[in-house]
Amino acid sequence: MSARDEVGPGPDGEGAGGLAPEEDPRPEDLGADDTASDGRARVRRRDRALEDDWIRSALRRAPWGFLATVSDGQPFLNSNLFVYDEDRHAIWMHTARLGRTRTNLDGDDRVCFAVATMGRMLPADEALEFSVEYAGVTVFGRGHVVEDPTEKELGLQLLLDRYAPHLRPGRDYRPIVPEELKRTAVYRIDIEAWSGKRKQEDPDFPGAFTVPDGGFPW
Repeated sequence: MSARDEVGPGPDGEGAGGLAPEEDPRPEDLGADDTASDGRARVRRRDRALEDDWIRSALRRAPWGFLATVSDGQPFLNSNLFVYDEDRHAIWMHTARLGRTRTNLDGDDRVCFAVATMGRMLPADEALEFSVEYAGVTVFGRGHVVEDPTEKELGLQLLLDRYAPHLRPGRDYRPIVPEELKRTAVYRIDIEAWSGKRKQEDPDFPGAFTVPDGGFPW
């Protein structure tokens, strides 16, 4: 890949079922990302930085994300279903009551969360100039184990509403009951900073092609 392209925070583009809203302006038409005042969220290629509305849309569309935590200097990465709560400017997720995520957050609440997708490969006349279409979001914030039962139920219901929007509590399934809240852990990431980045070329980019999906070994 071209060093000039610096692929990150992650891949997207056309035909990827990706994060980008259908009618977004191209990155070069956008102004400076107003989250970049936080150094963690600064994007090196400013022409590929995306604004807050695009980032919110990406977080609403991405099917899952990756949570990074740290323990004694060792990074850990987990994939998670999640829901972005625009009212609280937070991300909700849940896991088992005991495990690496909980242990790490008890020791250090700093987290990073990312979503990404990949588009077409972009061939070139020189090997080091090959590139790729991509789009991604990186979030920085503080992760919390939610203990309040009302808040836990809220987070879980937001997740259910996102992933099963056609099913309603009380009609299609029994609503959450207090006893069940004791069996799971709910986490909330309070967002402090974020950045979005995308590279997308014209549909007629010479030789552009989609990498076949080899399927995941279940």
